Parts: sequence; C-alpha cells; structure tokens
Amino acid sequence: MADQGNEAATRAQEQAAAEGRALGLETGWMVFSYLLAGMAAYGIIGWLIGRAVHIQLLFPLGMLLGLGISIGYIIHRFGRQLGAERSRKERTVDR
Repeated sequence: MADQGNEAATRAQEQAAAEGRALGLETGWMVFSYLLAGMAAYGIIGWLIGRAVHIQLLFPLGMLLGLGISIGYIIHRFGRQLGAERSRKERTVDR
C-alpha cells in the first residue's frame, strides 16, 4: 500500500518536472519570436524609408534598432515577472 503512495508521488513529481520544462520552452520560443519580430519590423521600416530617400544604410540600422527595442522589452517583461515571483517567495518565507 505504501508502494502505491510512492508511485503516485513519483508520477506527480515527473508531471511537475515536465510542466516546468514545457514552461521553459514556451518562454524561450517567446523570447526568440520577440527578437525576430523586432528585427523584421524595424528592418522593413528602415528598408522602406531607405528606398524612399536612397540611403541603404537605414535597413541595417533599422534591424539593430528593432533588436535593441526587443531586448529592452524582453528585459522589462521577464525581469518584472521574475521580480514578482521572488517577492512572492519572500513573503511566504517571512510568514
């Protein structure tokens, strides 16, 4: 009977570990998509403006600007999320 309890606990731990890995993959893909989308969007804007004013340097500058904005947004979004989780843990430890 105690063996069944150990099996259930082991299955619960394995399921929790799998959910943690899935959450990590989801976050990784989200960060990757933000980086690509920022570079693509600002690269296209830079390319269009560069074609209009005949300055080809605006395309790579637009891509770099988009990359910088994306990195800033990622730090803002996920840094705030991690900070909230840490403060929640600190509050539960203090109790």
